[in-house]
Amino acid sequence: MKEMYLSEQAVGALMMALQKSLMEQSDIVPVIKNFKLRDSEAGLMVMNPPLVKFGNEELEEDDA
Repeated sequence: MKEMYLSEQAVGALMMALQKSLMEQSDIVPVIKNFKLRDSEAGLMVMNPPLVKFGNEELEEDDA
């Protein structure tokens, strides 16, 4: 059986999913279950990482 490890990108995607679920006070499980994974030389990669938007991004655009 082949061992697989998460790439740095996949760890980042997992952390973004956690951040998003905390900000939205939502369940992280569906996000993780829907990760599309691909094996690479660097380890498992998440092909559909979650996007996290912060409220201050809108403020910066309004100030411009």
